[in-house]
Amino acid sequence: MSEVAHVPVLPEEAVAALRVRADGIYVDGTFGRGGHSAAILALLGVRGRLFAFDQDPAALAAHAIADRRLELIHGRFSTMKAELGARGVTRVAGVLLDLGVSSPQLDEAHRGFSFSADGPLDMRMDPTRGETAAGWLNRATEQEIREVIGTYGEERFAKQVAGAIVAARSREPFRTTRQLAEVVGGAVRTREPGKHPATRTFQALRIHVNQELAELEMTLPQAVDLLEPGGRLAVISFHSLEDRIVKNFMREAATADRLPRGLPVRAKDLPQPRLRLVGRAIRPSIAEVEANPRARSATLRVAERTGA
Repeated sequence: MSEVAHVPVLPEEAVAALRVRADGIYVDGTFGRGGHSAAILALLGVRGRLFAFDQDPAALAAHAIADRRLELIHGRFSTMKAELGARGVTRVAGVLLDLGVSSPQLDEAHRGFSFSADGPLDMRMDPTRGETAAGWLNRATEQEIREVIGTYGEERFAKQVAGAIVAARSREPFRTTRQLAEVVGGAVRTREPGKHPATRTFQALRIHVNQELAELEMTLPQAVDLLEPGGRLAVISFHSLEDRIVKNFMREAATADRLPRGLPVRAKDLPQPRLRLVGRAIRPSIAEVEANPRARSATLRVAERTGA
């Protein structure tokens, strides 16, 4: 099977946000096909190091970067602190997270992420572990399905979709992406311009099967713990729920504790926030979106570790 090209999103902006230091240690939490990692390595000196994580064995097997400064780690980025600690690394100069799904995962039918081509309804980013989307759909209650599709897909017809799924599986268990796309297509009464009616349902199932939001919530505090003073955290998100988690986390970590009025405490003695927000959210240019339509919904947020 030929390898599907993957174009990294906001590559210049994300790497610039890290302010890569020649002798620094960096983490690429989502290696994918190595686009961001290659850009970081190009700025590192001989003493610099890069640890890149990916839970998808196919991503690690397909990489073509031969560089002694790079170490690939098969695992979820929520294992970041433990994996680096096992290697004697307790401080890093920067962490980059590029969330969501990669083009090869979407475009290869056997991975089951997309309704564009028929394939097994899998959706696992790491196909060596966990339950498939089909497995979960065939056993979950109607209420559970409705909640997942409504929450993670923000699908206003979640009730109708869940009911249609339960009715359809009583006749035949779900096995393929085409089965699901056809059932959802019949339950969603109105189409969003330019979108397949199953888009939100497929997105919701992918997020649920891979526990993407929970993984993100576990990883952000670890990244801050690992950052040295002046180190940067850069996160690219593609979904409103992801971006909300990132934005709220960074804002809270960049806000100093507030004490009751009237306490005789000097400002310099107050506990200082652990992060400082860097600039505004960055979104792809018109030119990038035209060249890579999948960049359209991307948002990059950056924060810097303080000395607190």
